[in-house]
Amino acid sequence: MMLGFAKMHGLGNDFMVVDGVSQQIFFSEGQIKKLADRNRGVGFDQLLLVEPPQQPDVDFHYRIFNADGREVEQCGNGARCLARFVRHLGLTWKNKIRVSTINGLMNLHILRNGLVSVEMGVPKLEPHDVPLNQSEEAESYQIEIQNKSLSFGAVSMGNPHCVITVDDVQKADVQGIGSQLERHQLFPQGANINFMQIVARDEIRLRVFERGVGETLACGSGACASAVIANIQNKTDKRVKVYLPGGHLHIEWNGRGEILKMMGPAELVYQGYIEL
Repeated sequence: MMLGFAKMHGLGNDFMVVDGVSQQIFFSEGQIKKLADRNRGVGFDQLLLVEPPQQPDVDFHYRIFNADGREVEQCGNGARCLARFVRHLGLTWKNKIRVSTINGLMNLHILRNGLVSVEMGVPKLEPHDVPLNQSEEAESYQIEIQNKSLSFGAVSMGNPHCVITVDDVQKADVQGIGSQLERHQLFPQGANINFMQIVARDEIRLRVFERGVGETLACGSGACASAVIANIQNKTDKRVKVYLPGGHLHIEWNGRGEILKMMGPAELVYQGYIEL
């Protein structure tokens, strides 16, 4: 079978994006792992699959698979790429697009300047919503890693995030700590591990070890999660610019119970076909 796809990226966080509306396709975990191989496949951080809507008030259903083949709940950079992808293919001509995911609904808005704004939903901070194996919610929690006590915040942006504040993000042991924490028993569904440096009330620097992927050039949901934790710990204001290795995102959050908004770019690299 010849499969049409597009290669896209959001700040270097790269994706294989597949039209499952006009193509009938099912991916096994093994196929995704082979496609994700950067030497023998397409190579990507996540595979994004656009499917027909499953309910009347949405335009598309949106599925995300990590490079290890596992389906996950959320990807902010991917959501922006999805919006540009469906417009590029002519699957819709709307600038405002509503999609469903395995975790809820998202509203995407393609702006005149080419950037995409995403309503990422209401951040969830209760431990059972993250999920996090703690009995009560706190602004920060403690964990022992590499014989050191680390403080972290936890939040769900539709997927679980652990946020660690560091003095210098360039010196953070992203690989060592990230690989130990992503599947730690504190996180029953695993977690994305964010290393956050506060630069100013409106500026964060961030590196992210993504669950099932490793460190990526950018993580949209990680940028959102870090902005939330920084805000509830009173380290930043409601509007913040988050700098990642691949570029920057604009995050706006007005506090508990409010929908968080993320704005950033999405780029088409190329389109192609591959035989499955």
